[in-house]
Parts: sequence; C-alpha cells; structure tokens
Amino acid sequence: MEARVERTRKLVEGIKAYAICIFCNVCFAGYNIICKVSLDNGMSVYALVVYAYIVGTLTTALFAVILERKNDAKISMVILRDIFFLGLLGGVLGRTLYYIGLKDTSPSVATALSNLIPSMTFILAVLCRKEPLDISKLSAQAKVGGTVVALAGATIMTLYKGCVVISLNSAHHGTAASKLHLKKHWFKGSLMLLGSYLSLSAFYVLQTVTVKRYPAPITLTSLNCLSGTLLSAIMAAILDHKASSWTLSWDMSLVAVLYSGIVVFGLVFYLQAIVARTKGAVFITAFGPLGTVIATIMAVLLLGDVLFLGSVVGPVVIVVGLYITLWGKEMEKEKKLMEVATPSQCIEITSEKP
Repeated sequence: MEARVERTRKLVEGIKAYAICIFCNVCFAGYNIICKVSLDNGMSVYALVVYAYIVGTLTTALFAVILERKNDAKISMVILRDIFFLGLLGGVLGRTLYYIGLKDTSPSVATALSNLIPSMTFILAVLCRKEPLDISKLSAQAKVGGTVVALAGATIMTLYKGCVVISLNSAHHGTAASKLHLKKHWFKGSLMLLGSYLSLSAFYVLQTVTVKRYPAPITLTSLNCLSGTLLSAIMAAILDHKASSWTLSWDMSLVAVLYSGIVVFGLVFYLQAIVARTKGAVFITAFGPLGTVIATIMAVLLLGDVLFLGSVVGPVVIVVGLYITLWGKEMEKEKKLMEVATPSQCIEITSEKP
C-alpha cells in the first residue's frame, strides 16, 4: 500500500514538473509576442527595460519577503560587486540588446536563438575555468560537438533566409529595395540577439558563483533586478531622455511592462526554481525547443509573421545541437553520481568484514 502511494506521489510530482515547464514556455512565448507588439507600436526600448526591471524588483522583493524572510545570509563587498555585474550583464546588455534584436526580427527568431544559451554558457564556463574539459571523455566530446552544431544552426538563421515556407499575408512580396532593407534589419537584429544571449550566458555563469556565496536565490534575483533598474535608468537617461518615451498609456506598452515584471521576473522564475530543485536545470532547458514552436505558431497566427526556410532549418539544427549538449551534461552528471556513490559502497562492504 505504501509503495503504491509512493509511486502515485512520484507520478504526480513528475506530471506537475512537466506541466510547470510547459506553462513557463507558454508564458515566455507570450512575453515575446507582447513585447514585439509594444516595440512595433513605438515604445522605447530603454523605457521598457527600466519599467520592466522596476516592476520585477517589486515583485521579486515581495516573493523574497514571503518565502525567504528567515534568510540570514550576509551581503559582503564581493557579493555587492557580483550584483553590480549581474545587473550590467542582465539588464543593461542582456535585456537591451534583446529588445533591439526582437524589434528588428521576430518572436520566432528570438526564441529559436535563445536555445544557444546552454552552448554559450558552456563555452564561457570553460574559458573562465568554472567547468573542466577533458576532450578524451565522451561527455566532453558531446558537449563540444553539440555546441558546434548549435552555432552552425545560428549561422544559418542569421545569414540565410531562403524562400517563404508559411505566410498568411499575401502582401509579403515587396520591391527589391524593401527586401534588401528587411534583410539588413534581420541581420542586425540577429546579431543583437546573439550579443544578448552571450551576455545572458555570462550572467548565468556569474549567477551560479554568486548564489553559492549568497544562498537566497529569490532575494538575490530581487537585488539583481534593483541593480539592473539603476544601471539601465542611467543608460536610458543618456541615450533616450525624451519625455514622450517614458509615457505609459492604457495599451500594450503597459501590458508589456506588467507582464515582464510580474509574470516573467516573478512567477516564471519562481516556478523554474521549484522545478530546478527536484529535476535540475537540464530538465528545464530541455523544454526550450517547445517555447520556440509555441512562439512561432503564435507569431504566424497573431502577428502574421512570414516563416522563411532559414527560420525552419536553423532552429532544427540548433535544437539538435542543444540536445547533444544536454546529453553530454547528463552523462557527466551520472558519472559524478556514480563516483560519489562507489566510495561509500566500498566503505560499507569493508566495515561488514569480520
């Protein structure tokens, strides 16, 4: 009876983890669509970054007060330094470049290229000597090979558009000049997105180190948002100081700000933290391609986006590379668990001998 109850409990927990990851990817897809509409309607990129981080700071601070009020971790100068750079990488560079890239491309491209983050994070972790690399091991070969394949897919998406695969808008054919203009914007936007994801990869590497020094992830996220708010506000004051850019109306711009701050920074990050504790970060990352599919469908149906051949082939290659990289990480994780378990078993066997 107890075994049946335990199996049922594990089944429910497994279903809950899958449901949470699917829900988070739907939220991220909606985030891309809403922000794209807001930016296309004329909202300032810099204002969106600042407002989203203000709401995100308040939301995560509320979560921290409720869930981590017993936190007694001390904030040292080293942690303050890390929080400054986390705000710089995540807010000033990561989000700003992301919104600029999203404005010049499409939600489907933005979500497809985001599958490069695990590969970029792996490269930076190796360069910063945060992750060992023994190329003689199969797991390391898989991670390196997956990274190369994923980068090849990103190159296809950036440099090649190809013919139209799906278009619900019959008026997508334009003059040669308009197509050339679109191609330049597409290339620039793709580069901005790649720069954004490289910055966010560096953010994740630094965050992994910082959360070990300050083991209160929600509070740390709130402090990161506060740092991002201050730094992005300084950047915005320098680059876009027109009063009209900071006006919020009861339209999609306000929805984008509230959705970014409450749903993405608050709810989604909290739910991902819950799943990460039981299933690990690799489990969450494996659902990234689902977000790409959802965002692509929503962009075609809701925004009338045109789906080009390069936007189909590139993401498929990226997803193949992503799963090869994740497979290598899982192999490495299982081997470490076996290495930890083997000595303890040997000790038990030795202790049983007369």
